[in-house]
Amino acid sequence: MCASDGSPSAALPRPAEGPAVDPVRLEPVDELVVTTLVDNVFDALLAPAEGVARTSFAAASAAAPQFLDGSTPVGLVAEHGFAALVTVRRGDRTSTVLFDTGLSPTGMTENAARLDVDWSAVQAVVLSHGHFDHAGGFAGLARATRSLPMTVHPGIWSQRRIAVPGVEPFAFPTLSRTALEGEGFEVVERRQPSLLLDGSVLVTGEVDRVTEFERGMPAPHEALVDGSWQHDPLVLDDQALVVHVRDKGLVVLTGCGHAGAVNIARHALRLTGVDRLHGLLGGLHLGGPAFEPVIPPTLAALAELSPALLVPGHCTGWKAQHALAAAFPDAWVQGSVGSRYTVSVEAA
Repeated sequence: MCASDGSPSAALPRPAEGPAVDPVRLEPVDELVVTTLVDNVFDALLAPAEGVARTSFAAASAAAPQFLDGSTPVGLVAEHGFAALVTVRRGDRTSTVLFDTGLSPTGMTENAARLDVDWSAVQAVVLSHGHFDHAGGFAGLARATRSLPMTVHPGIWSQRRIAVPGVEPFAFPTLSRTALEGEGFEVVERRQPSLLLDGSVLVTGEVDRVTEFERGMPAPHEALVDGSWQHDPLVLDDQALVVHVRDKGLVVLTGCGHAGAVNIARHALRLTGVDRLHGLLGGLHLGGPAFEPVIPPTLAALAELSPALLVPGHCTGWKAQHALAAAFPDAWVQGSVGSRYTVSVEAA
C-alpha cells in the first residue's frame, strides 16, 4: 500500500514486486450489474449485446404541445461527469452501492427517475475523488434518498483549481463535510481499503503508483496546501471499486482513473490476490494532449492483463476510445448513459 501521510512523496512510483503478502478477502459474487447513471455520452441507437442492456428514446417522455399527441421522448441526460449503480448478488441476496454522483445537482437523479431507479435499495455511496464532475449530484441525491453512509478519502476536501499561465484560474467547487452531514450523509473517511456490502465490494483507498508512464495531472492542476497553491499531480484521493465475480475474476470500476488505469488494475489484483482482470469500466483519463502520449503504453499493459470487458467512459477521450476499440475488438464496448453491464457466473 501507499504511505498515507498526505504528502506528494507518499505515492510516488515505487517497486511492488510479487503478490500481496496479506490479500484483502474479497467475497466472490454470483452476479454484478453496473448501471451508468451519468456519463459524457447518451446514444439511444446502440444495440444491446450479450451482457449489455441499452436504454432507448422510450425511457421517458415530456409534455410537448407542438406534437399531435402532446408529448415527445426525452431519453437521458448526458453531461461531463460520471455516476453508476453497482449491484452485486450472492445467492439470493442482492445489494447496491452508488459510485459517484455526476456533474449537476439534477442530472443523475433525473436519469434515475427516467430509469425507475429505486433509491431505497441503495445502501451506501462511494466517492471516487473530490472533483466536482463526480460530486455535483449530492444536492439531488439528498432530496431523493434517506440518510446514507458515504465512504470517501480525506483528500476530497482539498481546494483545487486549474491555473493555466495567462488565464484567470478556474477554482473547483469544494465539498463541505458539514453540509453533507447536515443532509444526512454519514461520512466515513478512509485512506486504506474498505469492504462494503458484506465484504463483496472493495474500495481500493489510495492506489500504489508503480508504472513509469502514469504520472498524473499536468502542472496547471493545483491544490491549496498550507496557504499556497501547489502542483497537485497525484490526486491522492482517487480510488476505485472492485468486485470479484466467481470463476471470472475482478471487475474494476473507475471514476476518472487519475491514479492510472494500469496502476489501478494492478493494485486491485495485488490487494485481492486474484490473478485475473475480467473487466475495466469507467473514466480512464486519457483525453487531451497531456495524456494522449500515455495511450500506447496503456494499451500494451492492458494487453498483458487481457480483460474480457472494457467499457471506457467519461474522460477517456476519443483518441483513446478508438485505440482501445481497435486493440481490443472483442472486449471494448461503447459506453452510454442508461446502459447496464452484467457479469455473472451463469453467463458464458
